[in-house]
Amino acid sequence: MNPSKDVAALLGRMLLALIFVVSGFGKIGNFAATAGELAGKGLPLPEVGVVLAIAVELGGGLMLVFGWKARWAALALAVFTIVASIFFHNFWMMSGEEVLTNQIMFFKNLAMIGGMLMVWAFGPGRYSVDRGAGAAWGGPTHADASPAR
Repeated sequence: MNPSKDVAALLGRMLLALIFVVSGFGKIGNFAATAGELAGKGLPLPEVGVVLAIAVELGGGLMLVFGWKARWAALALAVFTIVASIFFHNFWMMSGEEVLTNQIMFFKNLAMIGGMLMVWAFGPGRYSVDRGAGAAWGGPTHADASPAR
């Protein structure tokens, strides 16, 4: 075991999750405006969409922070980010000044998706609820929580 890699995995999870937790809380405070944005994109049932976005961003983000079912949380956040990128940062359908900003946002989202796929592939690392759950009951830890070697 390498303590610096364990700490890096924890910090990486927390930093990946931060944008989702902040965004999820922001949607709670700006529910109507967020629903309006979804409606403006032609998405059906915008209020339901906002509730789902809050659940995925806030719920999945907190699950990632604590490392509880972290692989599933990372996968859900990756899929969510793919969908959000296609609907909200589709720079290939834009013109003018909005192209560059949305192209940057799109590729930033691809980088976050890459980070989420790393968590999905290698697990949350040593400092996580997933890793400690089995040990707390005297059994083995979850195989999917073992740190990358």
